Amino acid sequence: MSGPELMATHRRDPVDFGRSFVASEAFKALFREGMALVEDTAAYLDGPGRDESRKLPRAAGVAYASESMRLTTRLMQVASWLLVQRALAEGEVTPNQALAEKNRVRLSTQEKPTAPADFEALPTTLQDLVALSMRLHVRILHLDRLIAEDRPVPPRVESPVARQHGLLQMAFADRR
Repeated sequence: MSGPELMATHRRDPVDFGRSFVASEAFKALFREGMALVEDTAAYLDGPGRDESRKLPRAAGVAYASESMRLTTRLMQVASWLLVQRALAEGEVTPNQALAEKNRVRLSTQEKPTAPADFEALPTTLQDLVALSMRLHVRILHLDRLIAEDRPVPPRVESPVARQHGLLQMAFADRR
């Protein structure tokens, strides 16, 4: 079998990154990580965080309230994205339904608007949760872009030069 014939028999349809990723172990690990962060954050904000925030000076208390709201918003967006992707992977929703859900709760880029000095005055646990959520959010945004940009690649059309080259190889292969 010649090179062009061999290549023709091994052609495959392009892999749909989104579908393959959400069905992977990597997605399942990401899902567990995201949901664990949501649970840890909720437990902190409802427990020790509430006590710590009461002890803060006024300016730091305002920063605490702002950061905790941004944190919960960011994590709700992440959790929503993860749940929609899992539902899509498990066939609970159609791609069109997933897109409609995605459009309802958009992932937005969020900067850390709290002044660095005010942020440093926050409890360490809140700072850590904010940092973890921001890293997770950036990863999710990246994956979302990859999935959104995943378009079927049009089939390759063999160039006339490659076809002629293959024919020449076949013609001279018998003479070696």
